[in-house]
Amino acid sequence: MKRVLLCGATGAIGQAAARALATAGWSLYLQGWQHMTRVADLVRELTVRYPGQEFLPVQLDFTNPTVVDQLRPALFGVDAVVFSQGVTDYELFADTPAAQLDRLWQINVRTPLLITQALQEKLAQTGHGRVIYLGSVYGGHGSPMEAVYSMTKGALSAFAQAYSREVASLGITVNVIAPGAVDTPMNAAMLAGGAKAALTDEIPAGRMAQPQDVAYWLQVLLAPEAQYLTGQTIYVTGGWLV
Repeated sequence: MKRVLLCGATGAIGQAAARALATAGWSLYLQGWQHMTRVADLVRELTVRYPGQEFLPVQLDFTNPTVVDQLRPALFGVDAVVFSQGVTDYELFADTPAAQLDRLWQINVRTPLLITQALQEKLAQTGHGRVIYLGSVYGGHGSPMEAVYSMTKGALSAFAQAYSREVASLGITVNVIAPGAVDTPMNAAMLAGGAKAALTDEIPAGRMAQPQDVAYWLQVLLAPEAQYLTGQTIYVTGGWLV
């Protein structure tokens, strides 16, 4: 049975990813923190639809320094890990408190890297392990008012490029999926009034991405046929900011 640890399973992209990966035959560890009722609902839904697979909730706080120690006993085995969690903040860098900078760094970069480090041995056991980080178009094309967020997403791309070379001989691929503007509740709150229409006008595809557009590429990278693609950042932007 192939298993993936899906971090950020409470978000719109994480929920879409869970459904896509379950359809592709994956059993899932579904990580969340503050909204575990969403995970519980998802577990019930997927268990009914795919009774031959396992769907297990994992509650972890990515700001907790002991998160890796908490995670190890929760996993029986893992073939892939997908980091779809992430947070942002919208303010001038000059006004960003050090505590907020630390929070974004820890949730978006530090904890995912520590989990990757802890799972490397398990991921190498099958000879076709997968690590996927959810980046952002802003990681390659920084956004004003989101300077720290842009930095963290760019860091993931730089790390994936370097780390992929270390573990390629172990059969582990390491990639980043970098969405553009995705139609999620979080973005809807930031795009009040006519801001959403104005943004859509800038996107050559003529619309914002749906979470399923991102989940599709996660599914592709987890497929056995994707073994030769590693160290890459794949921009899923509808042609925006490229």
